[in-house]
Amino acid sequence: MTQAHEQSSLERTITRSNQINAELEKDPQAYRVLTGDRPTGNLHIGHYFGSLANRVRLQELGVDTCILIADYQVITDRDGVGPIKDRVYSLLVDYLAAGIDPAKSMIFIHSAIPALNQLMLPFLSLVSDAELRRNPTVKSELEDAGIPMSGLMLTYPVHQAADILFCKANLVPVGKDQIPHIEMCRVIARRFDERYGRAEPGKPVFPQADALLTSGALILGTDGTKMSKSKGNVIELGMSADETTQTLKKAVTDSDRHITYDPINRPEVANLVALAALCLDSTPEAIAEQIGDGGAGKLKALVTEALNERLRGHREARLELVKDQGYLESVLREGNQRACAIAEKTLDEVRAAMSMAY
Repeated sequence: MTQAHEQSSLERTITRSNQINAELEKDPQAYRVLTGDRPTGNLHIGHYFGSLANRVRLQELGVDTCILIADYQVITDRDGVGPIKDRVYSLLVDYLAAGIDPAKSMIFIHSAIPALNQLMLPFLSLVSDAELRRNPTVKSELEDAGIPMSGLMLTYPVHQAADILFCKANLVPVGKDQIPHIEMCRVIARRFDERYGRAEPGKPVFPQADALLTSGALILGTDGTKMSKSKGNVIELGMSADETTQTLKKAVTDSDRHITYDPINRPEVANLVALAALCLDSTPEAIAEQIGDGGAGKLKALVTEALNERLRGHREARLELVKDQGYLESVLREGNQRACAIAEKTLDEVRAAMSMAY
């Protein structure tokens, strides 16, 4: 894909995403959203201000929301699953504490939905090896891994398409780097219709999904780089107020006492200023002006107080939820049952379209 094509694709996606955001306010029932996370670690404040807040917003608008815990995707680029069960339940607890209502949103797990994963077989017949290798995520893995790429990693874009299409989602919240995955999903949906046909006349089996570009601010780690547990720069949602305070004390700043919001030249300081603004529903510029010549000490104190207060309700809910394992199990069980019913119905339509309903 050329740079000009990428820019054109981005511009089209931005335009369409803006249209959809306007439409959501008027007719939320016209959309079904698919979103989710890989259980590779605990959720942190970047997830809280980005994806979790947006999911609750969509849910409360009345959008049919499907949330996937993508446990199979853990092994796309890893040698094992790690403490995956604990991480699955950690994700679930944070979903619920953030305001995801299982009566309104369907929460389910990859490995518990056999019919979803069975869609991989016909979908793989619709894409070429070259197309998969051009996908930015796959290409990056191939260049950076230093070890042979697994077949699951190579087919990762197809698995993502199966996640979206099994429930006939027509809207997927993503960042700009995920646009190629949505485009692959659209290609698979179109090619299925062209090659295999339809379960009933006049209606394709699969919709053309759109990307809903997320507008949440990017929160960096406390060292000014991308959040990573291995770097120790993450503030997890499960941390206590004291743990958060200690982590923020070690946050990287600079020697200039006058606080400004300058993401280009002062990224570490700007990150803390932006975090305070998110917590206080303010603007980074206003926060910087408020701190003035107070220096890093005053900035860190403000961020710590604001973040701990913002997360207080989430943490209280989290502590109560972890005490009730039976409830957590029931949420997953009911979500999996709903997802299985949807997947089986879709698979039946696929079989009919492919003349494989024997």
